Amino acid sequence: MQIVLNGESHEIEGDGEPVLARVLADAGLPARGIAVAVDGEVVPRASWNEHRITDGARVEVLTAVQGG
Repeated sequence: MQIVLNGESHEIEGDGEPVLARVLADAGLPARGIAVAVDGEVVPRASWNEHRITDGARVEVLTAVQGG
């Protein structure tokens, strides 16, 4: 399955539709300090383990930055 993660094409391995939490972990992204949108819709962290990713999905990850 192919998805677009932060503007870059990525191949997702495995059977069936993966859940968002697995996609993020496989990409090496942290479990905290990020916000995620799939196809333009923000996905609450509480839903990451159930949110299914489909072929061609556009996943955008924003990282929190500290500073003043």
